Amino acid sequence: MFFLYTLLVEIVQQLLKIVALFSPKIKLFVEGRKTTFSTLQSKLQKSDKTIWFHAASLGEYEQGLPVIEKMKNQFPNHKIVVTFFSPSGYEVRKNNTVADVTIYLPLDTKTNAKKFIDTVNPEIAFFIKYEYWPNYLNELKNRQIKTYLISGIFREKQSFFKWYGGFYRNALKSFNHFFVQNDLSKNLLQKIGFNNVTVSGDTRFDRVVSILERDNSLNFIEEFKNNTTTIVIGSSWPKDEDILVNYINSSNHNTKFIIAPHNIKEEQISNLKSQITKKNVLFSEKENKNLSEFDVFIIDSIGILTKIYSYADIAYVGGGFGNPGVHNILEPATFGVPIIIGPNFSHFAEATALVQQEGCISISNQVELNQAFNLLIQNEDERYEKGHICSTFVQMNKGATEKILKKI
Repeated sequence: MFFLYTLLVEIVQQLLKIVALFSPKIKLFVEGRKTTFSTLQSKLQKSDKTIWFHAASLGEYEQGLPVIEKMKNQFPNHKIVVTFFSPSGYEVRKNNTVADVTIYLPLDTKTNAKKFIDTVNPEIAFFIKYEYWPNYLNELKNRQIKTYLISGIFREKQSFFKWYGGFYRNALKSFNHFFVQNDLSKNLLQKIGFNNVTVSGDTRFDRVVSILERDNSLNFIEEFKNNTTTIVIGSSWPKDEDILVNYINSSNHNTKFIIAPHNIKEEQISNLKSQITKKNVLFSEKENKNLSEFDVFIIDSIGILTKIYSYADIAYVGGGFGNPGVHNILEPATFGVPIIIGPNFSHFAEATALVQQEGCISISNQVELNQAFNLLIQNEDERYEKGHICSTFVQMNKGATEKILKKI
């Protein structure tokens, strides 16, 4: 089975080179991996002690960051190696300061796995949330390198729990311990014979709680807000923006809007800007402007949304009209901000919980969006209560990082 799997991966590897000619994202995926081993060889010595963390993309990196930071503090003489599978994670965090080496993970062939483990020679390896690469896991197991899954989450539909999933179930045997987010994941693993499982919770809560300890001030946002009720729209997609723009254009409340789209390509930003009839300004053109005069601030940049949420009175988090669904709601939640999202959130435990607890409102259409915004704008008590539910929820769920480190 390993032979067939590896053959398939190698075929895919060749096909991706062709696809890369037509897709900028796949080009990054292919080109970025060309320098992985040379980067490792230039930054690591054979005598180095290393700890390896693997994240599929940006969300998983942020999820694992509290553990990465703690391990770095506890083992200052070790080098931290962070690998990404996706360009959307690597390209945003390739210059992070917590890792000594940040690279793309080579595709999961037997040759790549052997060469990678030979070069990095980790004392311990962490996979964050998911991604189970059989050749890498098998190589770690053969070398008796302790391997952990952190903030793992399992669902009944995954192949591990199907009659045909033996190959992937076998890959799970490489893990010394599973730290999972919920009881469902633990029960599923136990049903297929894995009892080395701890329900530690989600390390993202520790990540967002730590945000409160840093300086989140942004002078230009303060100038724009100008003590006015402000709605922050984060990680919006065109399907979100279709109804959001209608509300913005027709709203007669004394309210300001900050929009930080998920995609900041020039064409999409230009299209969004052209649809808004109220006085608006882009982040890229803010210099020498009196920002307090504008009603809508469009953030055509990345990396500052978290700080912007600290200025929100109400947050709308995008992605809920797409697949797999809504983006990260924990960042506005930690600041005690009431949240509105689209209808697709069932794959995200924190969104499901906050909708049930009524700190978060799920909407499915224009009418429901209008009602939700109007309620929270006009009723300050309702706004405060829902925001309090959100911040309390985050505080009550922190502590996963300590549970993981204590067990290890």
